[in-house]
Amino acid sequence: MTNLPPPAEELRLLDAELRQLDMRRAVLLRRREWLVHTLRAAARQPAPGAGTSPGGGPPRAGEGAVARRPEASAPGVQNVLLVLGGVLLTIAAVAFTLVSWGHLGIAGRALVLGALTVAALGGPVVLLRRGLRSTAEAVAALGTALTVLDAYALHEVAFAGTDGFGYAAGASAVLAGVWAAYAVLAGASAPTGARGTAQGASAGEGTRPGLRHPLPLAVATAHLPLLLWAIAAGAGPHTVTAVLLVTAAGGTAVALRAVRVPVRVVAVVGALGMGLVGVLSAGWLCWSASDPGTAARAAALLAGAAAVALLAGRFVPDADVAVGAALAAGLCLVSGAGGVLWVAVPGEWTVPGCLACGVALLAVNRTALPRPLRRGLVRASAVVQCFAVLWSVPLVAGTVLGPSAQAARPWSGVPGDARDAVFTDVPWPPYAATVPLVLAAVAAVLLLAGRNTTRRPAATAAALVLGWAAALVLPPVLQLTYTAGLVAQGTVVVAALGFAEWADRTEPRPSPVTLTARLLALVTSVDLALFSLASEPATIGVLASLTAVFAAVCRRPGPASLAAPAALAHATALACAIGASAGWRPPQTALLVLVVPAVAALV
Repeated sequence: MTNLPPPAEELRLLDAELRQLDMRRAVLLRRREWLVHTLRAAARQPAPGAGTSPGGGPPRAGEGAVARRPEASAPGVQNVLLVLGGVLLTIAAVAFTLVSWGHLGIAGRALVLGALTVAALGGPVVLLRRGLRSTAEAVAALGTALTVLDAYALHEVAFAGTDGFGYAAGASAVLAGVWAAYAVLAGASAPTGARGTAQGASAGEGTRPGLRHPLPLAVATAHLPLLLWAIAAGAGPHTVTAVLLVTAAGGTAVALRAVRVPVRVVAVVGALGMGLVGVLSAGWLCWSASDPGTAARAAALLAGAAAVALLAGRFVPDADVAVGAALAAGLCLVSGAGGVLWVAVPGEWTVPGCLACGVALLAVNRTALPRPLRRGLVRASAVVQCFAVLWSVPLVAGTVLGPSAQAARPWSGVPGDARDAVFTDVPWPPYAATVPLVLAAVAAVLLLAGRNTTRRPAATAAALVLGWAAALVLPPVLQLTYTAGLVAQGTVVVAALGFAEWADRTEPRPSPVTLTARLLALVTSVDLALFSLASEPATIGVLASLTAVFAAVCRRPGPASLAAPAALAHATALACAIGASAGWRPPQTALLVLVVPAVAALV
């Protein structure tokens, strides 16, 4: 049985417990108030001591919880409001200038705009000294917009009769200088390391004193005066192109020397834009010129652009950017030389001339240029060689695929020459006389470039394909007789098989060179068989020769996997040709065809 205390004693105990609960509640409320204050301060700007106890000791349990990130911080809202305010003020100033301008006299106009401009440009200096960076930026943006309106108002009042492009050129030059000077003066007036307090500037902003936008704006505007002056003066296309390239060179110099990232970005974008337009204009002037002198002037502009690109690549710390600059420089040089050749020499020699210039770029490997520049120029040479090979593709494709038209009209008669036999149903490509020379030159470059490298097998295989293409298109280019064309293609088959045998003994196995040579021999043999369909004796003689050649190669186990099917195919075609020549019916010819696998099985 439980003994209960007297009522007076129990009441005393209850009062004591309630007093302890009240004291505990007060402590917990004070602790809660401190935690809320700490988390709000951490949300605004993290402090090094956040999370410690009020006495500086280690954090208690539950004190390290991270507060939920607000949707928009107070500094962000303030900056947005400042930007919107600056935009609205700028719109109001524009509306005043364009709409209410006629209601004031000359003195009133000058007084209003001048006062607004001076106030808008002078206010940021004071604001920067107080650390109010965002407010200073908004007011300074209004000031720079007002300077543009001042230039427009000055033209309407005092220079209304002047040329618009000429006045715009002078105004842009003056504005660029004023904004650059204003950025320097505002930066000198701002204390180094000052942080915007009321605007909640992010960490690290104060390490860049002064205003941010005037200097990039000045650099962007500085790209306009020369071009506008050239247009106002009625300059010709060569002068305008030179102005574009000079402006791009100036922007490149600013980009290389600029310290601030926004200035560097604006300078790079302006230099690339002006330089690209200038290079394209110079290339068009060079390739559309009607005489060598005009083409040489445009080529000189391209050479100047190449010199600027190489100079920029020499001082750029990024290796990839330097490689790209050297690549562009090499292409500009070759394009200029090609434009001069297009006017000065016959059309079929333009591509070989460009190829010679591209190959000459490989000489940079023996110079003291930095490695990124040498890599870029070598890549430019590779691009030129690839374009030269692509230029020869139509002739090579026509030579390989053209004889297939003989299958529709076999034994129709001996053509006049090898070109007539190949290009019967398709037109002869223009300027194709120098295709064999181009293919042979690129093949030689590949062999020399890859002889002492790890890519030697691949380079040798590619050179073999190019050399085969050069030999294949040579009879149509030289317009050899039909019989000489047959002999030339047969020689290519034998040479490819012989080269495969040599490579099989000297190259490591499996070798791409050996496989490539055998495939080329097989393709040429099919092309030769189709080529011979124009004449009945030529068809039988060629098929018999191909059967014997591939059967002889089958003596070795290596090439037998490819040569044996080729020999059987040619022997089958020979049996069909013999039956057709003898006037046999299909059943009789089929019996002759069955002899081929029987003989092959016996062998």
